[in-house]
Amino acid sequence: MSCCAAEVHIRFSALERLLAQQLFSEDGRRYVRGDKNAKCSFAWLEKPRVSGEDGKLLVRAKFTGRTAVDVFGRCVGLGDSFDVKITALPYFDKGHIALKDVEATPESHSGFYAGRVCAALASSLRREFRFSIGAEAKRALEDPGTQPAYPRELRRFSVPRMYVTNDALAVVLDFHVVVK
Repeated sequence: MSCCAAEVHIRFSALERLLAQQLFSEDGRRYVRGDKNAKCSFAWLEKPRVSGEDGKLLVRAKFTGRTAVDVFGRCVGLGDSFDVKITALPYFDKGHIALKDVEATPESHSGFYAGRVCAALASSLRREFRFSIGAEAKRALEDPGTQPAYPRELRRFSVPRMYVTNDALAVVLDFHVVVK
């Protein structure tokens, strides 16, 4: 007989820290083009805030970007700054929490530039965000420092269900721990 072993709620504040650590790691920014040394051609997201909306994760962030050419020390070209709304459905994939159905839209902006930026953001987040929940569970449950006389081994780890609540991402864990 088997049943659900645990349900873990990862608060949105913890998800914000995880996003900041994994994706917004350069001075609190996530460069999607260029870097902090680029003068005329760059794009970044900053200040991510995580919440839930209609069963999906909702990330709001500030986008700043410029596509320009240096002409005698001055940048000539397009640039913009606007708030972005990103929605995504979290799912379990080979030991990781990943994102699918990622959509990014400008909050109060429109136009060709904003549309292209949002399409690129959605694509990069879908590809790059992965949290190794399986490896983290293994590390935590098998840690010899907590009970050195009773070695443990994590077996058959899975996440049969995940859902978004009003204040957290709920992850249903199913696993077996063997104590030796």
